[in-house]
Amino acid sequence: MEKKILLVDDDKDLLRDLEVVLTAHGYQVQQAHSATAGLRAALAYRPDVIILDVMMEKDTAGFEFVYQLRSEREASRYKEIRDTPVIFLTAIHQVTNFRFSLNEQASFLPPTHAMLTKPVQIEVLLAKLNELY
Repeated sequence: MEKKILLVDDDKDLLRDLEVVLTAHGYQVQQAHSATAGLRAALAYRPDVIILDVMMEKDTAGFEFVYQLRSEREASRYKEIRDTPVIFLTAIHQVTNFRFSLNEQASFLPPTHAMLTKPVQIEVLLAKLNELY
């Protein structure tokens, strides 16, 4: 059975390129072009992994996406998918010059499985996906 990946980014060219590569490596891919659309798609698509940009409709849209997805509230509409692995794929470091990583114990970062910098080497992304399965 193919693993399902949800790509969430406002860069449609990047999404198209990633979809071609990931599909060629046996993944089933769905795209969303904003954090808002991504949350809707996550509910409908039930992906095995979400690859997510940080800066979309707002500079913190990706962070907010993960906080909503991971919400522990009993009434959360995302409770059945809250544990879906998330990989950040972002250029936030280049745009903001703000340096952080998931290895740092920064309490403002939502719980995710990896943070990769754009442009990503496809071998690095595929290796990270393989770690999750």
